[in-house]
Amino acid sequence: MTFRHNTTPQEDGFRMPGEFEQHRGCWMCWPERSDNWRLGAKPAQSAFTAVAEAINESEPVTVAVSPAQFNNARGRLSGSIRVVEMSYDDSWMRDVGPSFVVNDAGDMRAVDWDFNAWGGHYNGLYYPWDKDALVALKVAEIEGTDRYRSHFVLEGGSIHVDGEGTLITTEECLLSPGRNPDKTKEEIEDGLKKYLNLEKVLWVPRGVHLDETTGHVDNLLHYCAPGVVALTWTDDTSDRQYERSVEAYEYLCGVTDAKGRSLTIHKIHQPGPLFLTAEEAEGIDLTESGMDRAEGDRLAGSYCNFYIGNDRIVFPLLDESRDESAKQKLQEIFPDKKIVGIPGREILLGGGNIHCITQQVPK
Repeated sequence: MTFRHNTTPQEDGFRMPGEFEQHRGCWMCWPERSDNWRLGAKPAQSAFTAVAEAINESEPVTVAVSPAQFNNARGRLSGSIRVVEMSYDDSWMRDVGPSFVVNDAGDMRAVDWDFNAWGGHYNGLYYPWDKDALVALKVAEIEGTDRYRSHFVLEGGSIHVDGEGTLITTEECLLSPGRNPDKTKEEIEDGLKKYLNLEKVLWVPRGVHLDETTGHVDNLLHYCAPGVVALTWTDDTSDRQYERSVEAYEYLCGVTDAKGRSLTIHKIHQPGPLFLTAEEAEGIDLTESGMDRAEGDRLAGSYCNFYIGNDRIVFPLLDESRDESAKQKLQEIFPDKKIVGIPGREILLGGGNIHCITQQVPK
């Protein structure tokens, strides 16, 4: 069994690296929940497969799969992708998996946070979530790495780090009553600093409009390099996202990171707006424990919900009128990486996108 440390990463000299640093692999979960993924999750499984195959060309991918879906997933995925049997409640590895931390000697450990389905009994998306709450431990076991156990409700999609002492999150998410209502903003910031070895936390006010995770930062923006951020944007002043992107931009323009740098901010225009169709809504099973999905619901689409691989960026294709400009912008930000677009609407229908379904394992 992995050893559970009673200290913190900060005490032991471990830090969370930026996603743009080199990886030794990537983890995902196989989708199958029919009250979230339409048509028995078959379209979503095709989308997840395409993401896994694209990342696997850059770094080894492991996909966690339930016993019922093991043969199906093994048959759909390339032989070079590792498939492991695991129980879980839904397929958001970014949020249920561990945050990995490293030290200067090249050692790696896992941070195992509390998970309560994005808000627990206050405003969580489903119940129960007990299987999801064990995924981080299981991943740490398979990776053979020691872990830190933090009794702090946090999902991986709610944070972005630069690997040099700075973290960006949203007040909308980490200060929401469904996460850690017994903690003040200062106590939450102190916990982040201890468990990710940080010097500075930047608090953007809100995330993407109608993001059901209560404003995860990884759908709003992405740390691309130390001091460099990509931010979802719209030029439509009548769009509800406009004021959210503007306030995030103005806030980020007025702060410095842990190294005293001002941030370079790249605006990437959002897709759409995008909405759930009647056909898509009809394909979702209706259950008491499921998520609300109805025709006409606005989807929280964002091109900033991409994955930084070792030699490529894997980003969602969401809007034919915007996809190419998003790709060009990403190529400008990452001139040395291959930009790979994967149809992302089926992932978006479930409530997130490519960054949400992946979790990198640092080198």
